[in-house]
Amino acid sequence: MRTFGFTAPTSVRSALDRSSDSSAYLAGGTTLVDLMKLGVLAPRRVVDINRLPLHGISRDERGLRIGALERMGDVAAHPLVRTHYPVISQALDLSASPQLRNMASIGGNLLQRTRCGYFRDVTTPCNKREPGSGCSALHGENRIHAILGTSDSCVATHPSDLAVALTALDAVLSLRGPDGERSVPLREFYRLPGTTPHIENVLKPAELITGVTVPPLAWARRSSYLKIRDRQSYEFALASAAVALRLDGDTVVEARIAVGGVGTRPWRLPEVERALAGRPRTAATFEEAAALADDGARPLTHNAYKTTLVRRTVQRALTELGGAR
Repeated sequence: MRTFGFTAPTSVRSALDRSSDSSAYLAGGTTLVDLMKLGVLAPRRVVDINRLPLHGISRDERGLRIGALERMGDVAAHPLVRTHYPVISQALDLSASPQLRNMASIGGNLLQRTRCGYFRDVTTPCNKREPGSGCSALHGENRIHAILGTSDSCVATHPSDLAVALTALDAVLSLRGPDGERSVPLREFYRLPGTTPHIENVLKPAELITGVTVPPLAWARRSSYLKIRDRQSYEFALASAAVALRLDGDTVVEARIAVGGVGTRPWRLPEVERALAGRPRTAATFEEAAALADDGARPLTHNAYKTTLVRRTVQRALTELGGAR
């Protein structure tokens, strides 16, 4: 780990003033510190933001509001979240370990970096870490890598479970930077890798995530998160599905679906949603709709199984939540 400066401001304005292109914000530190130890990141200054007033969990006519510095474990356990948006609680409960969930912040979770082994190994080429050096995963070990949203420059999978749930619910991020405040829908926050995989989102220099707003959605009470992984604890998704269903008797009126573990960013499935609207909640309906989940997939040598896995994950999530007739 290289030498760096450290500061701990107490106001957002002060944090912004002390930040630069060569600095990094520190909240829980569960990603940043690891990557600094590995030599993947080497900020000249670390800005500790834990004393900033970016806390709180509330719900009103505008929806659910979560402060960026709320800890994952606290949000998962909060009655408002568990009651009105169970998919968020479940996604958080299935993330990492209890110790990490008690440290990691909501904003930090949404900004965590990929777990691609080549990104974390500074001895191997990686366009995300060192632009123009190449992508080792394309022809290397790529079993856990993405099949959706990939490019010839990067096939790294987005790691956040929470982001998948929030994408399904059309969440909006509140951002604050030197130029003021702005709101960005989460679906527009993450960038596809294209030829610039090192630019992962639309954050401007020194800009902070200050909070997350989930729009009011009464039928989000019927929502769930299914995560398929190699083991049952402390493991990233091979495929996951966040699903919310609005039912009228035995008819699916509306659906919200996003998947994780298979895309370079949280992946919304509008074609699957449209295939469900107005259809009976039967096993056949769910199977037919889920068959569209891998549309546009570009499998690699070792991850072609994910095309089948993501379809079956979506089908199972729909069946368990919808109670197929």
